[in-house]
Order: sequence, then C-alpha cells, then structure tokens
Amino acid sequence: MKKLIVLAFIGFLAQLIDGSLGMGYGVSSTSLLLTFGIAPAVASASVHLSEVVTTAVSGASHIKFGNVDKNMVYRLIIPGSIGAFVGACFLSNLPAELAKPYIAIFLFGLGVYVLFRFLFIFKPSKENETVRPLTAKQSIPLGLFAGFCDATGGGGWGPIATPVLLSKKGMTARKAVGTVDTSEFAIAFFGSLGFIISLGWEAVNWLWVVALIIGGVVAAPIAAWLVRMLPAQLMGVLVGGFIILINVRTLLATWIPIEAHIYIYTGIVIIWFSGILLTINKMANARKHDHIEHRQNVS
Repeated sequence: MKKLIVLAFIGFLAQLIDGSLGMGYGVSSTSLLLTFGIAPAVASASVHLSEVVTTAVSGASHIKFGNVDKNMVYRLIIPGSIGAFVGACFLSNLPAELAKPYIAIFLFGLGVYVLFRFLFIFKPSKENETVRPLTAKQSIPLGLFAGFCDATGGGGWGPIATPVLLSKKGMTARKAVGTVDTSEFAIAFFGSLGFIISLGWEAVNWLWVVALIIGGVVAAPIAAWLVRMLPAQLMGVLVGGFIILINVRTLLATWIPIEAHIYIYTGIVIIWFSGILLTINKMANARKHDHIEHRQNVS
C-alpha cells in the first residue's frame, strides 16, 4: 500500500513538472521507478500506459486554457507515434540488466541538457499569431527521433520536442508546452502498444499504472493553469538537477568505486544549488531591468 501511495505521488509530481515545462513526466517517473529495481522495459511500459490517460487529461486542459497550436500537433503525432512504437519494441528485446545503465546514461544526459538549457539559454518568448507550423522536413525526423528516444529512455519527447518548438519565431513557452503535452497522447498510446505486443499484458503491474494515473490526473489541470503563472526557468533548473541526482545513482553503482560516491554526490549538489542561486539572481535582475524600462517608457 505504501508503494502505491509513493507511486501516486510520483505520478502527481511528474505530471505537475511535465504540464508546466512540456517535459519531465517520463524522465522523472522512469528514473524513480528504476530506483525501485524495476526493469527498464517494464518501467517505461508502466509510464507510457499511465501517460495514455494523463496526457489525454493534460491535453484537454491545455486546449481549454488556449495553450495549443493544433497545426504543430498534427505534424508531430504521426512520425512521433511511429518512432515510439519502434522504440518500445527495441527496448523490450534488450536484457534488463544490460539496458539499465545505458538507459540511466540517456536519462542523466537529458537531465544535464534540461539544466543547461534553462540555466544558460532560456529566453522568454513573445506571442505572435503568425507562427509557422513545422515543415515536413522538420517534423518527420523530429517526431521519429523524439518518439524513439521517449520509448527507449522512458522519457524524451518533451526534452527534445519542446526546445525545437520554442525556437519557432513567435512561439511562446506556454504554447510550446501545451502543444508538446497534447501531441504526447499519441506517442504514449503507440509506445504502450509496442510494449504490450512485445512484453505481453502479464509483464505490467497494473496497480502501479493505476497509481501513476491517479497522481497524474490530479496534477494535469493544475499544471495547465500553473504554466501561465510560474517562472519556467527556475522550475527547469530544479527538474534538471533532480533528474541528474536520481540517475547518477545507477551509473555510480555500475562503474564507480563506492569510496568516490560521496564526493560525486556532493559535487552535483553544489553545482545544482549554485545553478538555483544563479537562476534566482538572473530572474531578479530581469525583473529589475523590466521595471526600469517600464518607468523610462512611462516618463
């Protein structure tokens, strides 16, 4: 019972992060499931099955709040679904102990990327009604790659797709987040289909899936509202460091002598904490600059 409550909390926290940032549900929840000793394919399957429901609720919430570019969604879901299905079948046929450290490397790398992106290259976007949808040359390779990574790593759709959408001129953060979250329903569905075909229904613990769903469904509408209110940059830095800290455990246990673990953990925490302080300072300076600029415009 305690494990189910913990899983429900994981689902709530992961969906709150994902619905606010456009990334993080799969990476966060899969990382935590791996710490329970769950095989990578089963962990990813559980996450994707729960995401079928949570992304449906999240997508509906984002549509309600006007956070979705439907043209972008239509161009992403077909190649993304194909990539997720192929990735699920690929992961299901890898031995669990062989796959676990390499999946942890992928998730660790995503954590580093998320931390770096929100710490150093985050730029708030100004909304523009003339945003052009992704072309076929952009959407097909993006969808295939992001969908494949999402299924094999238990997360990756958001961290890969969201930055690409943010690079589109006139695309605001809330529209990028809402579009990625809404399109993820199809990726979760076809990824789950691939896992069920490859692993079979009996390989999945449905109580875990239901617990993740309950937590995620509760968080989805809250996150869709919060994305309009919370500073995405600070949350991104917090999530990036969190993902790194969780996945480094598997990497250290596999390849690094135990005597060095405390020093590595300490170094990561110091870097993470420094990043949080730097982000807070950047945000304060930006607010100060905006205030001065506003006063100058008024005068």
